[in-house]
Amino acid sequence: MIVAKNAPRGRVFLVGAGPGDPDLLTVKALRILQNASIVAYDELVGPEIMDLIPEGVERIAVGRRKGTCPNAPSIHPAVLERALEGRDVVRLKGGDPMVFGRGAEEAEELTALAIPFEIVPGISAALGAASTSGIPLTHRDASPSVTFATAQLRHDREGDPLADLPRTGTLVLYMGLSTLAQTSERLVATGRAPSTPVAVVSRATLPDERVVTGTLATIAAEVARADVPTPALVVIGEVVDKRVVSVLPVPSLADAQSGGRALVVPRHRVRGALRVGRMRGR
Repeated sequence: MIVAKNAPRGRVFLVGAGPGDPDLLTVKALRILQNASIVAYDELVGPEIMDLIPEGVERIAVGRRKGTCPNAPSIHPAVLERALEGRDVVRLKGGDPMVFGRGAEEAEELTALAIPFEIVPGISAALGAASTSGIPLTHRDASPSVTFATAQLRHDREGDPLADLPRTGTLVLYMGLSTLAQTSERLVATGRAPSTPVAVVSRATLPDERVVTGTLATIAAEVARADVPTPALVVIGEVVDKRVVSVLPVPSLADAQSGGRALVVPRHRVRGALRVGRMRGR
């Protein structure tokens, strides 16, 4: 596609959709979605959040999972095409765009094409999983630090993604379920005790969230036995033993205030709360 250098560009909004629960979507993200004309979304963005997008909005599935070609562009060509046509696009991503979300890579590509962009943060999967599972990522009696890491390298990169990780403190692994057995063995080989507590949090913040616990020596077998679905996060460290769970289920504040009825925020009130120009589309 050939576009004149001085042709007007649309804007691209790199928006974090949060960890899954639509109640955890930020007010700004909701306002942008409800004023969008084009939304390009990841596979990890669930139907509950997609239902918040008004009817008539163009929806483009652009998400990639494990196995993507290493030479694929960071941002989907459909997003670039529409932005170069002068149309605004919301690029909706699970979690936070800047935490294992390729947000910086996509922003670099947009900058190279002189396409203006805005990055809208979301609650990351790790923070959502920690809160809803009751596992603290830091604790004064267990861990003063936390490290976020991925168990997967790009397919065109070589090396050990675990080689430079700290041997103490909390470790949170993204994309670590499929290699959990190898990862556990590698962490033990590099200095972590086999008895180190581990939790796998599956589908965090959603109604069917599941938590499987064990140790580095046992967690792979426990997860296989439980048949844990993805997406899932792996939390490693003494903080797992500090897990806190409410004695009784607590209804959400929204449910309590509405008597169990769903609360709906009128679109004009959302737009008024945060003043921003209407998105351009066709």
